[in-house]
Amino acid sequence: MFIASTILIPFVLGLGYFLLGLYAMRVGFHRLAGEKMEKVMQRFTKTPIHSFFSGLFSTFVLQSSGAVTVLTIGMTQARIIGFAQTVGIILGTNVGATVTTQLIALSLGDFAVPMLLIGVALWLQPKPVLRCTGLIIAGFGLIFMGIDTMKIMAKPLEQSETFRVLFLESRHSILIGLVTGMIFTALIHSGSATTAITMGLMTHQILSMETALAIVLGANIGTCATALVASIGTNTASKQVAWCHTLFNLAGALAFLPFLSSLAYVSGMLTADPAMQIAHSQTIFNLVCSLAALPFASRIAAGIEWLIPDRSRRA
Repeated sequence: MFIASTILIPFVLGLGYFLLGLYAMRVGFHRLAGEKMEKVMQRFTKTPIHSFFSGLFSTFVLQSSGAVTVLTIGMTQARIIGFAQTVGIILGTNVGATVTTQLIALSLGDFAVPMLLIGVALWLQPKPVLRCTGLIIAGFGLIFMGIDTMKIMAKPLEQSETFRVLFLESRHSILIGLVTGMIFTALIHSGSATTAITMGLMTHQILSMETALAIVLGANIGTCATALVASIGTNTASKQVAWCHTLFNLAGALAFLPFLSSLAYVSGMLTADPAMQIAHSQTIFNLVCSLAALPFASRIAAGIEWLIPDRSRRA
């Protein structure tokens, strides 16, 4: 009964809000996907560098890489932009997401109800453009509400003996730390919550800095669970966006694992505060990975298209 009321119900309700919001957003984008909107989006994503800064700025404003990735999936589903144009956006979201770590107290749930009310108000207007805009805004409000509802699971999970042991066991292996961060974030749909828990453990010197960083890198992978859920039932391009984000974050985390000591050393030179060291390390990691991959955006896109081919085009 305790598990049902504190974990299962928030998860089911949150997922329901999330999927309903995603559907509303897709419908809104689909109805607005005229030539004018396509030209505007193509202008801001015409090169990988343009796409990169679009992703970075959007994530900076929304304070959620997951929300921007979901938005990108919605645009590819509505065929406003193609998959190749989204690789730069994905790289930009990873850099923009570091602001969330620096401002970890920010709650997206604060924007959910106002956006939902504004969206409903616009949807009741007679003009089709306002109605479609209202659907998109209300959809985003529901998505934020869904993620915020699923975060309710965080507290009982934190108090759970199983998860406490899992975090403590992470001291013995950076690989366990990586998997811990990934699973925990995927379950509660919040990399920020995982990072906050890790920072708390660091303050009590329960974890080494290397293990803490492994958990945070795992959280980067776990945040992609939101995009993977959002891609269910979408077209091939939308699935390519979700898997590109997932595989890129996975590859970056695995590539950085052998250098966690060096990363910890560099962040230690910047500040003595363990929490800020984690924040700076995440920023350095995402900057290095994204800037290193940006010149190869077209090749990355080609590789993902080879892994997840569009069979409808072949047919």
